[in-house]
Amino acid sequence: MMHQPNLHTLFNPKGIAVIGASTHPGKFGFVALHNILASGFDGNIFATNPKMPEILGIQTLKSVDRIPKDSIDVAMICLGPKQTIAVLPELAEKGVKAGFVVSGGFRESGAEGVELEHELVQVANSLGITIAGPNGQGFVSTPANLCSQIVSPYPPTGNISIASQSGNILSAMLNLSRAKNIGIARAISIGNQAQLGVADYIRYFGTDSETKVVVAYVEGLPNGRDFYDSLKEVSNRKPVIVIRGGTTSDGAKAASSHTGSMASDQKIFETAVLQAGGILANDPNEAFEFATAFATKPLPVGRKVIVVTTAGGWGVITADAISRSKLELLELPKDLEEQINKYLPPRWSKSNPVDLAGGETRDTIPTLIPLVLGHPQVDSMIFLGLGIQGNVARTYIESPVATTETKKMANFHISQEKRYAEAIMQASKDFDKPVFVATEIGITDSLNAGPKALIDMGEACFSSPSIAIRALEAMTNFSDREHKG
Repeated sequence: MMHQPNLHTLFNPKGIAVIGASTHPGKFGFVALHNILASGFDGNIFATNPKMPEILGIQTLKSVDRIPKDSIDVAMICLGPKQTIAVLPELAEKGVKAGFVVSGGFRESGAEGVELEHELVQVANSLGITIAGPNGQGFVSTPANLCSQIVSPYPPTGNISIASQSGNILSAMLNLSRAKNIGIARAISIGNQAQLGVADYIRYFGTDSETKVVVAYVEGLPNGRDFYDSLKEVSNRKPVIVIRGGTTSDGAKAASSHTGSMASDQKIFETAVLQAGGILANDPNEAFEFATAFATKPLPVGRKVIVVTTAGGWGVITADAISRSKLELLELPKDLEEQINKYLPPRWSKSNPVDLAGGETRDTIPTLIPLVLGHPQVDSMIFLGLGIQGNVARTYIESPVATTETKKMANFHISQEKRYAEAIMQASKDFDKPVFVATEIGITDSLNAGPKALIDMGEACFSSPSIAIRALEAMTNFSDREHKG
């Protein structure tokens, strides 16, 4: 059953009520209300509690019947299973079209829970209410300034949307979003998929103007054919990245106790996802790296990659990784070699990877990046070595034997790192080609001026060349399909 109109309401409500608000900061009903208020939602906000305390400046109401009619269209329900089912008719009378059910105790808990979940869906369907969950942590909608979750964090605004059958996996990706400054549009913990399957969220994100790339974490599928069809419908216009849990017998057993889902054969699943045009990721970290690439970079128009490196060993590793992929390590064009010769000493590699061999001066890298990327045979670039000068700067700044000269040099290195980051961003924009920066310094030193400048500008900075290449390959495959389609 599809409820896309009401999913739009869920993610863009005019008003929201926390049903079962609590005065205790450790209770779901408190955290949900706190997060809604803290995220800056400017629609109507109500909360119910039988004892009617004031919570975070909100005067709670004794029951749903005290909420003004048509002042809310979404409910965040923090009650037990039977209370949740009982309150739905009252919510419908007040104009609620969509709700998120936080509580467990449904299908994942056994036979009685299965019956309760069936009743929940029956009642919701009869009232025309869309129910997300149950047994989930909530949802986020940054275009609406809304964080309706029983956990943290609230991510920056962006264009990635996520539907996850695991709340913890969703939190992990929201944490990555904050750390990398790569924003989220919508994100939801879909729980048991009692009424809505992951396919419904994929379809909604496919039509959502705020969403550029879709990520789905699944353990079990209520309707495999519907999931396949949703991928096929959406992936012809937006990338859909899929991670699967429960791929082994032990994992499937864990998935069953987690959200009451049974996993199907992994090979069949993988084949179906790829046939439908989806993009498979091995784990949530890889999925988010893929998503950041799609969210921040132009699509490549071909498979020819050039590597520019100030770190020789990483260039070798990167060339190996490209050779193992379906990308092509471009044979350095003669005319490009001649142009590069003007800016580097004779010891540079004269091949791809373009190893600068320590021959760069103040302006070499900002000059070479657009020069190389702008060549007509180059489809994309991997840049290695950002942050190395920043590392030297940190050593000088932290040094117990620092001098005026070392401090001056540290400031020079810092300014150079910023120049490199800006040159990368500008060249990518000017030539409409992706540049993938890979450096472990992005995670080992959050203050290093090079990676930090990229991250501050909302640009992806990959922790290793291998993940950058896998992300580039995923983008290139999608781009091929898009052009052929």
